Amino acid sequence: MKKIAVLFTFLLLSQHLLAQTDGNYEYTKEFIWGINKNTNGGLIGGFMFRWSSARGEKKFRSIGFELMNVKHPKENRISNGQSQFIYGKSNFLYSIRAQYGFDHLLFKKAPDKGVQINFNYSIGPTLGVIAPYYVQDGNGDSKQFSFEDFPTWNSIARTGHVFEGLGESELAFGVNARAGLLFEMGAFKSNVTGFEIGALIEAFTKEIELMPREDNKAVFLSAYITIFYGSRR
Repeated sequence: MKKIAVLFTFLLLSQHLLAQTDGNYEYTKEFIWGINKNTNGGLIGGFMFRWSSARGEKKFRSIGFELMNVKHPKENRISNGQSQFIYGKSNFLYSIRAQYGFDHLLFKKAPDKGVQINFNYSIGPTLGVIAPYYVQDGNGDSKQFSFEDFPTWNSIARTGHVFEGLGESELAFGVNARAGLLFEMGAFKSNVTGFEIGALIEAFTKEIELMPREDNKAVFLSAYITIFYGSRR
């Protein structure tokens, strides 16, 4: 991920050096939302929303929210012919993050073309929702199993329904910090599209048990890429 960030930065700086800001910025407010892929998530890690407002010619203040599904690195989805499930998993972790930070304009694109590059960073609180992972055994019992009484893999009929057991969730509190490079490639002044790459660290006040027989932890590190779309004025 670091090599990709360095490569993109080098290429874009060399090709768009003349697109640096001239001090007259064209918008003061921005809203973007995006789909996230990260090293602690699945195919889709989650979703982000961010509001930004100008605090200078090259500086923006941002307030953001993220909803992410955090997985254990040892999770492996398998199939027994009638269902797909994660053997030995006990809990989901849904991370709800609030973030306060700043965007610094590094390079501004030329009118209606080119690429804009921002460096951004944020910090904020995290609310972790620890929801039980339900599976249904051959007897029709659908519940959260411990590793000791987890059904044999060939007897699992299905996993729990969406939000099943959510009312039995526990909460965990923590903090998160993020830093990234944002590449904006929209062709219209009122719209913004692009992607962001970066890294995030998240720490909870207690260890989060996702898989009882594996090493569980309270601190999570991840690299991410977010594809986003939004508007500005």
